Amino acid sequence: MTNNLNLLRLLQITNTALPVGAYSYSEGLESLVEAKVIDDQITLKHWLEQELRYGAIRIEAAIMLRGYRATESGDLEALEYWNNWAKAARETAELREQSWQMGHALRRLLENLEPPLSKEFNSLSQEVSFAIGFGIISAHWEINPSAAILGYLHSWATNLISASIRLIPLGQTTGQQLLSKLHNPIVEASSEILALTDDDLSSCGWGLALASMAHEIQYSRLFRS
Repeated sequence: MTNNLNLLRLLQITNTALPVGAYSYSEGLESLVEAKVIDDQITLKHWLEQELRYGAIRIEAAIMLRGYRATESGDLEALEYWNNWAKAARETAELREQSWQMGHALRRLLENLEPPLSKEFNSLSQEVSFAIGFGIISAHWEINPSAAILGYLHSWATNLISASIRLIPLGQTTGQQLLSKLHNPIVEASSEILALTDDDLSSCGWGLALASMAHEIQYSRLFRS
């Protein structure tokens, strides 16, 4: 019964219906499609796999895990530290605003669903990042850390594939085929993220940073990042 309840809770916070505004962000994909760097399923799959292997999403998930552990142990000082770390790790204004906007929306939602969490959120001196907010609720709901990382990565991949279906465009079936092909890379990345030490927190996300900066000055845009 407990495992079933935890699974339902994980599904709730990774569902595309979660009102945090994730659908309005493409994380630089819009500029990459505009430049024809990504123009089909193959190029999109390559981009997403490289992000899972080397990119910023690994660091986000690792920070989420540290927010989870800080919440679980009641260490508000560590929670503050990793929330500030998450802010510093965002390489462009758009990516930072995305994290803060989604984090703010998640905070408002969770304070209505779980009022006791106000203690954790009120302890933060900066806007809460989405990764930290996700870690806080995952710990509070006693979701297994490995499952929380899998859910975080899967939610990220689902959102970017959904954005790409509209941008490239791709068919809905093609999007689901691509998501299925990402399952193994997501599992592999999750295992690696669980084993990362604090000194291992780095990424080779130059492509994402350049795409995000290009998006900031793109003339015509559908997405906020």
